[in-house]
This record gives sequence, structure tokens and C-alpha cells, in this order.
Amino acid sequence: MNRLIYIAIAVGVIIIGLLSSIFVVDEREKALVLQFGRVAQVKEDPGLGFKIPLVQDVVYYDDRIISIDMNAFEVTPLDDRRLIVDAFARYRIDNVERFRQATGAGGTQALAVANTRLESILSAETREVLGSVPSNDILSEDRDALMLRIRNAAIPEAAELGLTVIDVRLKRTDLPPQNLEATFRRMVAEREREAEDERARGREAAQRVRALADRTVVELESDAERQARIIEGEADARRNAIFAEAFNEDTEFFEFYRSLEAYREALQSDNTRMVMSPDHEFFDYLRSPSGRSASAMISGPADDGEASGTVVIDGDGADTEGTTADDEDSADADVTAPEDDTAETADIETN
Repeated sequence: MNRLIYIAIAVGVIIIGLLSSIFVVDEREKALVLQFGRVAQVKEDPGLGFKIPLVQDVVYYDDRIISIDMNAFEVTPLDDRRLIVDAFARYRIDNVERFRQATGAGGTQALAVANTRLESILSAETREVLGSVPSNDILSEDRDALMLRIRNAAIPEAAELGLTVIDVRLKRTDLPPQNLEATFRRMVAEREREAEDERARGREAAQRVRALADRTVVELESDAERQARIIEGEADARRNAIFAEAFNEDTEFFEFYRSLEAYREALQSDNTRMVMSPDHEFFDYLRSPSGRSASAMISGPADDGEASGTVVIDGDGADTEGTTADDEDSADADVTAPEDDTAETADIETN
């Protein structure tokens, strides 16, 4: 009975020993077998592994791509414009044995140490690369090339930690808060200057258009006036030719027609007063059918001799005044021209 107990205990110990000597490596991990703190075995492939129980220990490390967010820091580009840079990086544990030697720990503690040291390396390389170019290059499309330079510069130092840097990216690149207001004012001033340049060019173009339009207007008006003068001249020539032809055919009618035109122009309400003799040829067609002249039809006192005087004609029919040769007495007389189709009425007042 005691023998069976011993056998059972021995079998149990053997089973426990076998189980403790077996370890499993996940496909997302790498493992180190340590014997008294020294690396005895490196297990990178997934599957079962064996170790010496109670003598050797297994330490696991993440084999996936690890991301690290760096704290924002300040850089000074080549043009001395300070910038606040916020970046992140991706890396992988490439050499677990070297990584163990660099960090001296395993698991999450080793990752914390690796992140701290890698962040210091990346910050230094970022300052060096961004400090060698102007700020405009950092804010332009060329930043991809700058990030590649930062990654390539960090790879040798990261390899000493057993790490491989896969990528480095700049998330944000901002100005310090104390410089934002000055930068905004400078940007506003620059945009206002560009806007004023555009307005100046627009005013210049508008002035050219107006000058061209004014010149075109002057040319059109001059041409129109020239053509109008030509047409007027041709019309006057045609009219004079018609008048000359009419005069040659009927001289008396032409003189009568021209006299009527002269009466129409002279005997108007807004014309200047005219002073002339009653027997002037201007009144030839205003005399009575009996042949008496306008002066003979004037009624008024006459002491001796024939009355003689001056006829004053107002186009608006106002009374006129005159003086006789013998005395200064005045008398009013109305002389009315004979009424026909072409005659006009004139009020004549003499003394």
C-alpha cells in the first residue's frame, strides 16, 4: 500500500516536471529562456518550447508593431521661426536578446523603458532634421521627405536597442501660442496687400477700358457729326437749287414767298424791336390792294405839309412811338395789313 502511494507521488512529480518544462510561444510574441539571468535560448517561432524546470525561466516580448506617441516639443527651423511639433512613431522588437540586454526587464516594464529611450532618440533626430530646413518646407508637401530622413537617422541608434523603426510621422506642426497673434497679423497684412494689389490692377484695367470707350465715343460722335454736316450741306445745296429753279420760273411768287418768310421770322413776340421807315420795301406786301403804302395809311394830326415820321415795330404787337417833323404832339394810330392767306398783322404806332 505504501508502495503504491510512493509510485503515485513519483508519477505526479514527473507529470508536474514535464508540464513545467513545456512553454508555448504565441504567434504574436517572442520568448527568451533565461538561466540564472542569462539568455539560454531564444524562441522566435510560434509553438511549443522546452526548458529546465526550476532552473530556467521564460520571458515573453511582443512581436507586433508597437506605436509610440511622443510628447510635443519645440524645434527651431532654419529661419528661426519656432514650431511646436507633435509626432509619433511605429517600431518592432527585432532582436529580443539585445532588447533584453538594453532594457534589463521583460513584459510591459521593458516596453516602458524602450519607449522612453526611443522617444529621446527620435526627438533628437527630429530637432536636427527640422532645424536644417526653413519652416515653409516643414509645412509644405516636402514634409514626407523630412519624416523619411528622421526615420533613417533614428534606425542605427534604435538598432542598438534591438528595435527596428518602421515609420515616423508628424501629426501637428503649430506655432507657439505667443507667436500666433503676431503671425495672424502678418498674414492679415499680407492678404490685405495682395487685395490692394488686385484692386489697383482692377482700377488700372478699368481706366484703360474707360479711356478706350471715351476715345471710341469721340470718334463715333466726330464721324456722326461729319456725316451730318455732309448731309446738311447736300440738303442745303438741294434746297438752294430748288429755290433757284423756282426763282427762275416765277420771280414775283418767289419774292412774295421770301417776304412771308421774313415776316414770320421778324414779327414774333420775342424778337428785338425794329425801327424803320413806313415806306421801306420790307412793307411792300403789307400795303392795301389800292396801292397805298403803310405810311399813307397812318392817321394823325398834320399841321402843314405832309406828315413824316418813324415806324417802330414790336414783334409782340406792343405800341410804338415816333416823332413828327413839325411838333412833339403824339397820336396813336393802328395800321392793319390787308388780310389774305399769307398776310400777318402788325401794330404800328407813330407820332
